[in-house]
Amino acid sequence: MRIDLHCHSTASDGTDTPAELVRKARAAGLDVVALTDHDTTRGHAEAIAALPEGLTLVTGAELSCRLDGVSMHMLAYLFDPEEPDLLAERELVRDDRVPRARGMIAKLNELGVPVTWDQVARIAAGGSVGRPHVATALVELGVVPTVGDAFAQEWLADGGRAYVEKHETDPFEAIRLIKGAGGVAVFAHPAAVKRGRTVPESAIAELAAAGLDGIEVDHMEHDPATRARLRGLAKELGLLATGSSDYHGSRKTCVLGEYTTDPEVYGEITRRATGAFPVPGTGGN
Repeated sequence: MRIDLHCHSTASDGTDTPAELVRKARAAGLDVVALTDHDTTRGHAEAIAALPEGLTLVTGAELSCRLDGVSMHMLAYLFDPEEPDLLAERELVRDDRVPRARGMIAKLNELGVPVTWDQVARIAAGGSVGRPHVATALVELGVVPTVGDAFAQEWLADGGRAYVEKHETDPFEAIRLIKGAGGVAVFAHPAAVKRGRTVPESAIAELAAAGLDGIEVDHMEHDPATRARLRGLAKELGLLATGSSDYHGSRKTCVLGEYTTDPEVYGEITRRATGAFPVPGTGGN
Protein backbone atom coordinates (compact mmCIF):
# COMPACT_ATOMS: atom_id res chain seq x y z
CA MET A 1 0.00 0.00 0.00
CA ARG A 2 1.12 3.56 -0.78
CA ILE A 3 -0.23 6.00 1.79
CA ASP A 4 0.18 9.81 1.74
CA LEU A 5 -1.23 11.45 4.86
CA HIS A 6 -0.72 15.19 4.26
CA CYS A 7 -2.19 16.98 1.21
CA HIS A 8 -3.84 20.33 0.52
CA SER A 9 -6.49 21.53 -1.93
CA THR A 10 -8.02 24.83 -2.97
CA ALA A 11 -10.04 24.69 0.26
CA SER A 12 -6.89 26.18 1.78
CA ASP A 13 -3.62 26.88 -0.04
CA GLY A 14 -3.33 24.08 -2.59
CA THR A 15 -3.86 24.64 -6.32
CA ASP A 16 -5.89 21.47 -7.07
CA THR A 17 -9.56 21.29 -6.24
CA PRO A 18 -10.45 18.46 -3.84
CA ALA A 19 -11.82 16.46 -6.79
CA GLU A 20 -8.65 17.02 -8.83
CA LEU A 21 -6.53 16.05 -5.84
CA VAL A 22 -8.11 12.63 -5.33
CA ARG A 23 -8.03 11.86 -9.05
CA LYS A 24 -4.33 12.78 -9.22
CA ALA A 25 -3.65 10.75 -6.08
CA ARG A 26 -5.06 7.63 -7.70
CA ALA A 27 -3.22 8.34 -10.95
CA ALA A 28 0.00 8.63 -8.90
CA GLY A 29 -0.54 5.10 -7.63
CA LEU A 30 -1.67 5.96 -4.12
CA ASP A 31 -3.98 3.63 -2.22
CA VAL A 32 -4.73 6.07 0.63
CA VAL A 33 -4.61 9.87 0.70
CA ALA A 34 -5.42 12.34 3.47
CA LEU A 35 -6.97 15.75 2.78
CA THR A 36 -5.60 18.02 5.51
CA ASP A 37 -6.38 21.61 4.55
CA HIS A 38 -5.45 24.37 6.96
CA ASP A 39 -8.03 24.80 9.74
CA THR A 40 -10.92 23.69 7.52
CA THR A 41 -12.83 20.61 6.41
CA ARG A 42 -14.59 22.47 3.61
CA GLY A 43 -13.08 20.29 0.86
CA HIS A 44 -14.08 16.91 2.29
CA ALA A 45 -17.49 16.58 0.65
CA GLU A 46 -16.16 17.31 -2.85
CA ALA A 47 -13.26 14.90 -2.38
CA ILE A 48 -15.59 12.12 -1.20
CA ALA A 49 -17.97 12.68 -4.12
CA ALA A 50 -15.11 12.39 -6.63
CA LEU A 51 -13.20 9.58 -4.90
CA PRO A 52 -12.01 7.06 -7.50
CA GLU A 53 -12.40 3.34 -7.01
CA GLY A 54 -9.29 1.89 -5.38
CA LEU A 55 -8.44 5.04 -3.40
CA THR A 56 -9.34 5.53 0.27
CA LEU A 57 -9.71 9.04 1.71
CA VAL A 58 -8.63 9.93 5.24
CA THR A 59 -10.44 13.11 6.30
CA GLY A 60 -8.44 15.56 8.36
CA ALA A 61 -7.15 19.09 8.84
CA GLU A 62 -3.88 20.84 9.64
CA LEU A 63 -4.36 23.03 12.70
CA SER A 64 -2.34 26.20 13.26
CA CYS A 65 -0.65 26.12 16.68
CA ARG A 66 1.95 28.12 18.61
CA LEU A 67 4.13 27.08 21.54
CA ASP A 68 6.34 29.58 23.38
CA GLY A 69 6.30 31.91 20.39
CA VAL A 70 7.12 29.17 17.87
CA SER A 71 4.59 28.44 15.12
CA MET A 72 3.83 24.75 14.57
CA HIS A 73 1.20 22.65 12.81
CA MET A 74 -0.84 19.75 14.14
CA LEU A 75 -2.34 17.22 11.74
CA ALA A 76 -5.73 15.99 12.95
CA TYR A 77 -7.04 12.78 11.39
CA LEU A 78 -10.48 11.17 11.37
CA PHE A 79 -12.15 13.49 13.88
CA ASP A 80 -15.83 14.35 14.05
CA PRO A 81 -16.02 17.60 12.03
CA GLU A 82 -19.18 18.68 13.84
CA GLU A 83 -17.84 18.26 17.38
CA PRO A 84 -18.59 21.73 18.79
CA ASP A 85 -15.41 22.53 20.73
CA LEU A 86 -12.98 21.68 17.93
CA LEU A 87 -15.29 23.29 15.36
CA ALA A 88 -15.36 26.54 17.35
CA GLU A 89 -11.57 26.61 17.61
CA ARG A 90 -11.11 25.97 13.89
CA GLU A 91 -13.52 28.79 13.09
CA LEU A 92 -11.66 31.13 15.45
CA VAL A 93 -8.36 30.43 13.71
CA ARG A 94 -9.89 30.61 10.24
CA ASP A 95 -11.75 33.87 10.93
CA ASP A 96 -8.48 35.53 11.94
CA ARG A 97 -6.87 34.70 8.59
CA VAL A 98 -8.54 37.54 6.64
CA PRO A 99 -7.51 40.42 8.95
CA ARG A 100 -4.05 38.87 9.14
CA ALA A 101 -3.72 38.79 5.35
CA ARG A 102 -4.93 42.38 5.15
CA GLY A 103 -2.31 43.33 7.74
CA MET A 104 0.46 41.71 5.69
CA ILE A 105 -0.78 43.52 2.58
CA ALA A 106 -0.64 46.83 4.46
CA LYS A 107 2.95 46.14 5.55
CA LEU A 108 3.93 45.21 2.01
CA ASN A 109 2.36 48.41 0.72
CA GLU A 110 4.46 50.36 3.23
CA LEU A 111 7.50 48.58 1.80
CA GLY A 112 6.55 49.75 -1.69
CA VAL A 113 5.01 46.49 -2.94
CA PRO A 114 1.70 47.21 -4.78
CA VAL A 115 -0.09 44.02 -3.69
CA THR A 116 -3.84 44.39 -3.10
CA TRP A 117 -6.50 42.49 -1.19
CA ASP A 118 -8.39 41.86 -4.44
CA GLN A 119 -5.32 40.16 -5.89
CA VAL A 120 -4.82 37.92 -2.82
CA ALA A 121 -8.54 37.09 -2.64
CA ARG A 122 -8.49 36.11 -6.32
CA ILE A 123 -5.54 33.80 -5.71
CA ALA A 124 -7.20 32.25 -2.63
CA ALA A 125 -10.37 31.69 -4.71
CA GLY A 126 -12.55 31.20 -1.66
CA GLY A 127 -10.04 29.00 0.18
CA SER A 128 -8.80 29.52 3.72
CA VAL A 129 -6.51 32.47 3.01
CA GLY A 130 -2.91 32.25 4.20
CA ARG A 131 0.66 33.36 3.64
CA PRO A 132 1.10 31.17 0.52
CA HIS A 133 -1.59 33.22 -1.22
CA VAL A 134 0.23 36.46 -0.34
CA ALA A 135 3.47 34.83 -1.44
CA THR A 136 1.90 33.90 -4.78
CA ALA A 137 0.91 37.55 -5.23
CA LEU A 138 4.56 38.53 -4.72
CA VAL A 139 5.55 36.08 -7.44
CA GLU A 140 2.91 37.51 -9.79
CA LEU A 141 4.29 41.00 -9.17
CA GLY A 142 7.85 39.87 -9.85
CA VAL A 143 9.01 40.71 -6.34
CA VAL A 144 10.34 37.18 -5.76
CA PRO A 145 10.94 34.33 -8.23
CA THR A 146 9.17 31.59 -6.25
CA VAL A 147 6.68 31.15 -3.41
CA GLY A 148 9.46 29.72 -1.26
CA ASP A 149 11.55 32.87 -1.72
CA ALA A 150 8.71 34.92 -0.22
CA PHE A 151 9.17 33.04 3.06
CA ALA A 152 12.34 34.93 3.93
CA GLN A 153 12.98 37.48 6.67
CA GLU A 154 12.86 40.17 4.01
CA TRP A 155 9.20 39.36 3.44
CA LEU A 156 6.83 36.82 5.05
CA ALA A 157 8.89 34.56 7.34
CA ASP A 158 8.04 34.47 11.03
CA GLY A 159 9.21 37.83 12.34
CA GLY A 160 9.87 39.09 8.82
CA ARG A 161 9.27 42.64 7.62
CA ALA A 162 5.73 41.90 6.40
CA TYR A 163 4.84 39.19 8.94
CA VAL A 164 1.63 39.51 10.97
CA GLU A 165 0.68 37.08 13.73
CA LYS A 166 -2.68 35.33 13.78
CA HIS A 167 -4.63 33.42 16.38
CA GLU A 168 -3.00 30.02 16.83
CA THR A 169 -4.04 27.25 19.18
CA ASP A 170 -1.90 26.07 22.08
CA PRO A 171 -0.77 22.59 20.93
CA PHE A 172 -1.68 20.97 24.24
CA GLU A 173 -5.18 22.36 23.81
CA ALA A 174 -5.19 21.21 20.19
CA ILE A 175 -4.40 17.65 21.28
CA ARG A 176 -7.20 17.80 23.86
CA LEU A 177 -9.67 19.08 21.26
CA ILE A 178 -8.64 16.54 18.60
CA LYS A 179 -8.94 13.68 21.07
CA GLY A 180 -12.26 15.02 22.31
CA ALA A 181 -13.53 14.87 18.73
CA GLY A 182 -12.38 11.26 18.35
CA GLY A 183 -9.36 12.13 16.22
CA VAL A 184 -5.67 11.30 16.05
CA ALA A 185 -3.00 14.02 16.51
CA VAL A 186 0.31 14.06 14.60
CA PHE A 187 2.86 16.88 14.80
CA ALA A 188 3.55 18.01 11.21
CA HIS A 189 7.13 18.53 9.92
CA PRO A 190 8.53 19.14 13.45
CA ALA A 191 12.08 19.89 12.24
CA ALA A 192 11.36 22.05 9.16
CA VAL A 193 14.04 24.59 10.07
CA LYS A 194 13.75 26.47 6.77
CA ARG A 195 10.39 27.79 7.98
CA GLY A 196 11.95 29.41 11.06
CA ARG A 197 12.32 28.35 14.69
CA THR A 198 11.21 24.84 15.65
CA VAL A 199 10.11 23.49 19.01
CA PRO A 200 12.75 21.60 21.02
CA GLU A 201 12.64 17.84 21.41
CA SER A 202 11.90 18.32 25.11
CA ALA A 203 8.61 19.95 24.10
CA ILE A 204 7.79 17.00 21.83
CA ALA A 205 8.26 14.74 24.85
CA GLU A 206 5.81 16.90 26.81
CA LEU A 207 3.31 16.77 23.94
CA ALA A 208 3.70 12.98 23.84
CA ALA A 209 2.91 12.81 27.54
CA ALA A 210 -0.20 14.92 26.86
CA GLY A 211 -1.53 12.44 24.29
CA LEU A 212 0.21 13.27 21.00
CA ASP A 213 -0.10 10.22 18.76
CA GLY A 214 2.75 10.74 16.33
CA ILE A 215 5.23 12.92 14.48
CA GLU A 216 5.67 13.40 10.74
CA VAL A 217 9.14 11.97 10.16
CA ASP A 218 9.46 11.50 6.40
CA HIS A 219 8.92 14.94 4.84
CA MET A 220 10.62 16.90 2.07
CA GLU A 221 11.97 19.46 4.57
CA HIS A 222 13.71 16.80 6.70
CA ASP A 223 17.12 15.67 5.45
CA PRO A 224 18.19 12.02 5.96
CA ALA A 225 19.99 12.73 9.25
CA THR A 226 16.97 14.59 10.59
CA ARG A 227 14.63 11.78 9.58
CA ALA A 228 16.84 9.24 11.34
CA ARG A 229 16.93 11.39 14.49
CA LEU A 230 13.16 11.89 14.48
CA ARG A 231 12.54 8.20 13.91
CA GLY A 232 14.64 7.42 16.96
CA LEU A 233 12.80 10.05 18.98
CA ALA A 234 9.43 8.62 17.96
CA LYS A 235 10.53 5.16 19.07
CA GLU A 236 11.85 6.52 22.36
CA LEU A 237 8.61 8.37 23.10
CA GLY A 238 6.26 5.66 21.84
CA LEU A 239 4.98 7.84 19.00
CA LEU A 240 3.83 6.82 15.54
CA ALA A 241 6.19 7.89 12.72
CA THR A 242 4.35 9.02 9.59
CA GLY A 243 5.49 10.07 6.13
CA SER A 244 3.75 12.48 3.76
CA SER A 245 4.27 14.67 0.72
CA ASP A 246 2.67 17.88 2.11
CA TYR A 247 1.40 18.27 -1.47
CA HIS A 248 0.11 21.71 -2.50
CA GLY A 249 -0.26 21.23 -6.25
CA SER A 250 1.83 23.66 -8.28
CA ARG A 251 2.44 25.94 -5.28
CA LYS A 252 5.26 23.68 -4.03
CA THR A 253 7.75 21.38 -5.71
CA CYS A 254 6.75 18.23 -3.80
CA VAL A 255 4.79 15.53 -5.62
CA LEU A 256 2.05 13.19 -4.45
CA GLY A 257 3.47 10.11 -2.77
CA GLU A 258 6.98 11.58 -2.52
CA TYR A 259 7.01 10.33 1.07
CA THR A 260 4.60 7.76 2.44
CA THR A 261 3.40 6.18 5.69
CA ASP A 262 3.97 2.56 6.66
CA PRO A 263 0.74 0.53 6.37
CA GLU A 264 1.09 -0.68 9.97
CA VAL A 265 1.26 2.91 11.20
CA TYR A 266 -1.79 3.79 9.08
CA GLY A 267 -3.62 0.83 10.55
CA GLU A 268 -2.87 2.04 14.06
CA ILE A 269 -4.16 5.53 13.21
CA THR A 270 -7.45 4.05 11.99
CA ARG A 271 -7.71 1.86 15.10
CA ARG A 272 -7.26 4.84 17.41
CA ALA A 273 -9.77 7.08 15.63
CA THR A 274 -13.39 7.10 16.78
CA GLY A 275 -14.66 10.35 15.27
CA ALA A 276 -14.75 9.27 11.62
CA PHE A 277 -13.73 6.40 9.39
CA PRO A 278 -11.64 6.26 6.19
CA VAL A 279 -13.84 6.54 3.09
CA PRO A 280 -13.30 3.93 0.35
CA GLY A 281 -13.67 5.13 -3.24
CA THR A 282 -16.61 3.89 -5.28
CA GLY A 283 -15.81 5.46 -8.62
CA GLY A 284 -16.46 9.15 -8.07
CA ASN A 285 -18.45 11.38 -10.38
